[in-house]
Amino acid sequence: MSTKVKYREGDIFGVPLRRGGFSLGVVARAPRRKHVLLGYFFPCRYTDRPLVLPELRPSEAVRKYRFGDLSLLNGDWPIWGHVEGFARAEWPHPMFIRRDPLTMRAWLVFYADDDPGAELKNEPCNFDLEEAVTAASLGSGAVELQLEAYYSQ
Repeated sequence: MSTKVKYREGDIFGVPLRRGGFSLGVVARAPRRKHVLLGYFFPCRYTDRPLVLPELRPSEAVRKYRFGDLSLLNGDWPIWGHVEGFARAEWPHPMFIRRDPLTMRAWLVFYADDDPGAELKNEPCNFDLEEAVTAASLGSGAVELQLEAYYSQ
């Protein structure tokens, strides 16, 4: 397996789904050192690689995750194209939250804009904050399961 980075910000990639087909993701932030990316994921399911990629807009994403890059590096998540005119400012970091269900405490977590694996700070917040995205970094299998669950709703 090659560990050479084969992706860049703005790349569109296919995520194989457990029950068949693919979903689409976009690399919104590529890592500097820790192999953790920020990705936007979209509500389209394809049986095969699309001949023409749709115009993907950040506002249309159904999920945003921090995730490891192993499946991009080994080709399990193929890169199919690039967002034309990709501009980082149009694909911002969402609000991230870390929850401790035992103590019912929560923190907003802030990451470096140029490195989603580099935590800058955290601050206490309301445990029930709904608009925040989990701060956990997911493995590719977990992302696939989360997207499959979205399609099963």
